[in-house]
Amino acid sequence: MPSSENANDSLPDSLKDGELHSAGLHHITAIAGDPQRNLDFYTGVLGLRLVKLTVNFDDPGTYHFYYGDGVGNPGTILTFFPFLGSPKGRPGTGQASAIAFAIPKVSADYWTQRLTARGIMVSDRTARFDEQVIAFNDPDGLPLELILRDVPAASDPAAQWVSNSVPAAHALRGFDQVTLSVIGYERTAHLLTDVMHFQPIGSENDRYRYTTGRGESGTIVDVLCQPEARRGTVAVGSVHHIAWRTPDDDQQAVWHTLLAEQQLNVTPVQDRQYFNSIYFREPGGVLFEIATDPPGFATDETVATLGTSLKLPQWLEAQRPLIERMLPPLRLPGVIR
Repeated sequence: MPSSENANDSLPDSLKDGELHSAGLHHITAIAGDPQRNLDFYTGVLGLRLVKLTVNFDDPGTYHFYYGDGVGNPGTILTFFPFLGSPKGRPGTGQASAIAFAIPKVSADYWTQRLTARGIMVSDRTARFDEQVIAFNDPDGLPLELILRDVPAASDPAAQWVSNSVPAAHALRGFDQVTLSVIGYERTAHLLTDVMHFQPIGSENDRYRYTTGRGESGTIVDVLCQPEARRGTVAVGSVHHIAWRTPDDDQQAVWHTLLAEQQLNVTPVQDRQYFNSIYFREPGGVLFEIATDPPGFATDETVATLGTSLKLPQWLEAQRPLIERMLPPLRLPGVIR
């Protein structure tokens, strides 16, 4: 494998010396079972906004749900491919093993009581580094966490999504961090630090922490070293891939060159309608994506109407009648389809 020093020498001067880096998490995509149950949980229980209702571009008979804040900002987007009747995944190495959202510290009791009242088993608060963590699973068994943070009681009004069920003061504040489970952390750590310019900021037992910033919410990845664990399988209730932010197509092209020089089998650019993407597997087996911030989700509907109707890319519009017949009916938040 070429060294990161040699790869850095091939970059433009403006992007050398660690200047090429991700701004943090862009989105995380997971696999669900029943689409209505997934929709009801993430909008009705967790209070996220459905910011885009579309299909899996590679399998148009399957929905693709995007949940996020009020405007669909990068760093708040959790997406799902719901495959009704598909088998459950198996937790293990080679996958992302937990998705964590940030919440205000004052909201801990609110969320514990809210989840427990709906029959969701919630862990006691546990300490991790200098933070408090509340863990639970979604209806498909996907591991989720809430990280208690010193954040304002209300976030940016332009992005705040006030759902029918979760008060603004207690709303989720986007991603805090994601955990990767791998057999051995050294090669994953090399990719994160020497290629992607993450900074190591701590270790605790078998957990190694890295950040693309200063350790703030949305910039953190934990690498959990589990040499005795079995290999996981990605299916219902597991994460499909993790996407990291890049500001534009030009920097994504530089990423592509850098990753190709590292022999990571990076894909060509994929048009995902609301961002452009490249994909590769990190050495521990987790599928990574580098996604552009633009153009965003308000390209085919207004901010006010995000997620209220099925949106298809232009190349699938001719197949809309067939696609709509294939998709199971949904009760959207405030909308009957």
